[in-house]
Amino acid sequence: MDNQSVRETSARIDEVLDELGQSALPPVMERVEELLRCVMSLYGAGLDHALEIVHDVGGEDAMRRLADDEVVGNLLVLHDLHPDDVLTRVQAALDRVRPYLGSHAGGVQLLGVDAEGVAHLQLEGSCDGCASSALTVKSAIEDAILVAAPDVVAVEAQGMVEPGPALLQIQPFHSREEAAEHVSTGWQHLELDVPPRTLAQVVLGDSRLAVANLDGTLVAYLDRCPACGDALSGGSLAADLLTCACGQVFDARRAGVAADDSGVGPMVPVPLLPEHGGWKAAVPQGAVA
Repeated sequence: MDNQSVRETSARIDEVLDELGQSALPPVMERVEELLRCVMSLYGAGLDHALEIVHDVGGEDAMRRLADDEVVGNLLVLHDLHPDDVLTRVQAALDRVRPYLGSHAGGVQLLGVDAEGVAHLQLEGSCDGCASSALTVKSAIEDAILVAAPDVVAVEAQGMVEPGPALLQIQPFHSREEAAEHVSTGWQHLELDVPPRTLAQVVLGDSRLAVANLDGTLVAYLDRCPACGDALSGGSLAADLLTCACGQVFDARRAGVAADDSGVGPMVPVPLLPEHGGWKAAVPQGAVA
């Protein structure tokens, strides 16, 4: 069973329990809940013994591989057997996507996870008023935390998007169930081979992406120049600056903003995250290039 099937099965279990809660008589529902508790206790005890055997045979490296696997790691969280607490797992998720987040929002700080399972974040830096960059940051953070910390039920974040007192409130992100649906329909797997300091066009479904390798940090944008409408991938990349064939220059590391005072809007960023040796991307809804 792959990761997506696990998410769908988990969501289906929640749906069935909700349906039973609405239709079954209270005594029947109590017996169903007791049965689930017994089954969970049995599987939890078996998983605990399996971990002891793995540790004795394979040591800490084997334990870490199990904990880092998305499916097994989620089971360990479910049975309170994961070696890392929720703060450590959320922080690790943010660290994995920090290079990408930094290119669009300046960074993100974990403030904590409260007793209700809500993770509180502070977005740092500025998206220079770019709403698409804010949505990109939201999608990237949401997916990273969903995978690493399924026990987080929601994410609340705040951060400056332009100079002045206005705050961008992203609260809450999707719940676990909503986020799982969002991830399953929005993210698409792709293979990338973009050497450092180069620019390439990548086809993703009905969209074309311009992917830039900024000395090891991959960032993606819709392959359409805001100034002329032509493909950005036909331009050139020098350091962090992407120059379209029409001559317009954009800062690929700073959310794709224009590098001059021309008044041209920013490039449209696309969330791009590592996934099992490859990559996955999510084109913003309604955005096609």
